Amino acid sequence: MNAFLGLIKNNGAQHARLLAGPILIIMVLSMMILPLPTFILDLLFTFNISLSVMILLVAMFTKRPLDFAAFPAVLLFATLLRLALNVASTRVVLLHGHNGPDAAGQVIEAFGHFLVGGNFAVGIIVFVILVIINFIVITKGAGRIAEVGARFTLDAMPGKQMAIDADLNAGLIGEEDARRRRNEISQEAEFYGSMDGASKFVRGDAVAGLLIMVINVIGGLVVGVAQHDLSFGEAGRVYTLLTIGDGLVAQIPALIISTAAGVVVSRVATDQDVGQQMVGQLFANPNVLFITAAIVGIMGLIPGMPHVAFLALAGLMGWGGWQIQKRQAAAKVSAAETPAHVQVAADAAAAEASWDDVSMVDPLGLEVGYRLIPLVDHGQNGELLHRIRSLRKKFAQEVGFLPPVVHIRDNLELKPNDYRILLSGVEIGQGTAAPGQWLAIDPGGVTSKLPGTPTTDPAFGLPAIWIDASQRDRAQVAGYTVVDSGTVIATHLNHLLHRHGAGLLGRQEVQQLLDRVGREAPKLIEDLVPKTVSLTTVQKLLQGLLEEEVPIRDMRTILDTISEHAPRLSAGAAVGGLPDVQELLALTRRALGRAITQQWFPGEGELRAIGLDAKLERVLNQALSTSGALEPGLAETLLRETSAAIQRQEAAGDPPVLLVSPPLRAPLSRFLRHHMPQMGVLSNAELPDERIVRITTIVGAGAR
Repeated sequence: MNAFLGLIKNNGAQHARLLAGPILIIMVLSMMILPLPTFILDLLFTFNISLSVMILLVAMFTKRPLDFAAFPAVLLFATLLRLALNVASTRVVLLHGHNGPDAAGQVIEAFGHFLVGGNFAVGIIVFVILVIINFIVITKGAGRIAEVGARFTLDAMPGKQMAIDADLNAGLIGEEDARRRRNEISQEAEFYGSMDGASKFVRGDAVAGLLIMVINVIGGLVVGVAQHDLSFGEAGRVYTLLTIGDGLVAQIPALIISTAAGVVVSRVATDQDVGQQMVGQLFANPNVLFITAAIVGIMGLIPGMPHVAFLALAGLMGWGGWQIQKRQAAAKVSAAETPAHVQVAADAAAAEASWDDVSMVDPLGLEVGYRLIPLVDHGQNGELLHRIRSLRKKFAQEVGFLPPVVHIRDNLELKPNDYRILLSGVEIGQGTAAPGQWLAIDPGGVTSKLPGTPTTDPAFGLPAIWIDASQRDRAQVAGYTVVDSGTVIATHLNHLLHRHGAGLLGRQEVQQLLDRVGREAPKLIEDLVPKTVSLTTVQKLLQGLLEEEVPIRDMRTILDTISEHAPRLSAGAAVGGLPDVQELLALTRRALGRAITQQWFPGEGELRAIGLDAKLERVLNQALSTSGALEPGLAETLLRETSAAIQRQEAAGDPPVLLVSPPLRAPLSRFLRHHMPQMGVLSNAELPDERIVRITTIVGAGAR
């Protein structure tokens, strides 16, 4: 029962909020059309004043402009309400003003007699001054601030969007935070644009108030003299006082709302409201109060000045400055007595441990020394952030899946110019970069030496020199490849991404790949996973391709191959009915043979590759079929002969690719990849039939 009553109460409150706008519009139209009793008019005038005060207080206590995002709409409705009250009060004043000063209600009478002493000349002057203050000072200033704020907010939107994208790519924020910040930027632009237009309502209201007063005075004279037989002086006195009371009742709330508009658009977004900002910043420095007190005190000593007022205010300011200075000194002593690490330790001890204290390992991380921070700081327009963003896009286009976000952080334990790249918290690469200098890499065949700091290219291990910017042109002429610090780190990261692509492909990435293919070929995915093979089998297969840097962009071919051969391999499996991943991988490589061959041998020319000596091939087949491993002597001979063959192959300008029979490809690739990562091992079955093969170098020919 209580739950039912609570549900009814919540629904009632929700419907009341939904009906607030339509009810207000109906009230405004009713006031403009229907005559209102003076009692209802007094209530509405009181409500208008209360509403304006509420709007000003809400504006004062907001901490950001978007905390009062409804202000332009509130301003529009408040202006309409005030104009509708002007229409209703004008009707009452002209119809019943000849009956006495209370004919238009007690609120108008109070403003017309008590506030201006019943003197219509004073009332006119006060009304005109209020209009000038509202129209020329507050409204004009608030409108100008809103206009400039809207212009600068729109101009800054692209930069803010880029900053959000940079933070997202650097791993500083998540997708949800990025989406929220983008929404805030859009709302801020819409808010200032709305405020620029809403300020025109207030200016129009001020002009309308002035025109309504003139029309009411003239209309009152005509009605009083022509219809009610009043003298011109009596009609002028009665209707002018009532009109002034009506105008003051409308202009004072208008002035308050204009002030609220100025507060909203002129505040600076911090974690404090306007009152806290004003008090905290005006009275933050006691020296300001001391100097002001001295100036006011000297002015109070001048003959003819009101000594009591000046000297009392000077004493009050001096006492306030002394209190602030004493409070600041006590705070400094307290901070000195409590070391920072003690306070941090106390706070940590007071807090209970929670799952938020569990620190997860980042899939991919980049740690830099403090001198490299400008390269990765978006506040300093760090160029490396944009390079990493482009690098991830390029990797996704070339390899076939999106790598994890690179989480960047500074590490004071590193040397100032050092950096390191982490995969699941484990270092997979490290290097040194020199901001402001250029790395001249020797690709071979340079014509001269350069002055600088000798080093090694971290990505490919080539000899290099760190040089000054003035030596850049000379290095390029001499045949060096010259790159800046950001490019050095980005190239190293890109090289390691390709080498460790298998470690970056997790189950989540595989599932996303399958979902991507499933949008175009849903039946293929539905019949394959998990009916034919498990998600783990697909992951191991893709990781096997990536270990040898084979792109997985052609997912349709890969999945078609699995669908074709996995049922047969599962039926012939000895245990559990699971297909042999290595055999499935060999079949998949054969299906991708054209792309793999094109990767090593671009174009349509002949394939100039390395071959195995027939005798060595028989020995390897026998060793791998009997023991499954190579004896140390044979392994050493194979490494020595392969290294010599690679040198001859590269000297001739041909790619270091070894062609072997299908049974030898997988074990030889695993063995040679750890010692010679730049080498590719292909099976004869993976080569397209139309390509011509020429064996230019033989491994094992020198061992005979």
